[in-house]
Amino acid sequence: MIGTMTGMRRRPRSASALILTLLCTALAAGTTTSPAAQSAPVGSACDAHPKTANLNFTLKDMSGANVSLSSFAGKVLILDFWATWCSPCKEEIPEFIALQKRYGTRGLQVIGVSVDDSPAKMRAYAAELQVNYPLLDGRKADDLMKAFAPITKIPTAFVIGPDGAICRKHSGFASPETFEREVTALF
Repeated sequence: MIGTMTGMRRRPRSASALILTLLCTALAAGTTTSPAAQSAPVGSACDAHPKTANLNFTLKDMSGANVSLSSFAGKVLILDFWATWCSPCKEEIPEFIALQKRYGTRGLQVIGVSVDDSPAKMRAYAAELQVNYPLLDGRKADDLMKAFAPITKIPTAFVIGPDGAICRKHSGFASPETFEREVTALF
């Protein structure tokens, strides 16, 4: 009987350890910046070994016009994968509007790629928020999603330097101060 009780006691400990491990893993996965960004030297504009962004994609905007991402080469980009139903996206979009207004003349271009909203829904949303940057239809842009993979959360935003280097990746919400600091370091 004692052996049975001991065995019973160990199971909860093992289960507790497993639950604790899973919770720690989940918390680590919820980080807003890429692991490389976390190890980047303080004050550096980009990660130590940035990947080059593949901008060789053409998507439709809200009006159905073709927009080539490569036409934005040479600018500082925030490429944001988002959706209208996404609460953190709703928090970030006003900050992107403000950044575009503040730094557009210095070479910033924010680009929103909606992962599952129709152009009609995007137009209504853009009008409501007075979005001042291109919103593109990413519903059939699997190749684009793969080029920037892994995208495991919405929103996911990439800060891309004028040389095409992916300087930062944010999975989930990132603060306005974070984006402003990263963007201004690239001018």
